[in-house]
Amino acid sequence: MESAHSINSHIVMNPTIEETKAYLGMWVTRDGYVRHELLPGNRYDEARGNRKSAYQGSYKVSGNHIDYKDDTGFTADGEFRDGILYHGGMILYKEK
Repeated sequence: MESAHSINSHIVMNPTIEETKAYLGMWVTRDGYVRHELLPGNRYDEARGNRKSAYQGSYKVSGNHIDYKDDTGFTADGEFRDGILYHGGMILYKEK
């Protein structure tokens, strides 16, 4: 699903993050405490502080929305907006 913006009566379609695959890679909180690595194959690895691989599981991106399910069965979700991931009250930025 694409989002549309009207510019001078022309419709410009903006691809979703699902379409561009720009979600792949490392997402970090500003303080670096939480790090989500979104891997190819719909797996993720989350580090917290000194705990490398604190949580691991699968994810599914639909449009600009992400659903997580860790390997223990816990679920969570988030939203990508303007290059930022909003997830569980946290704000994560893509590492360059």
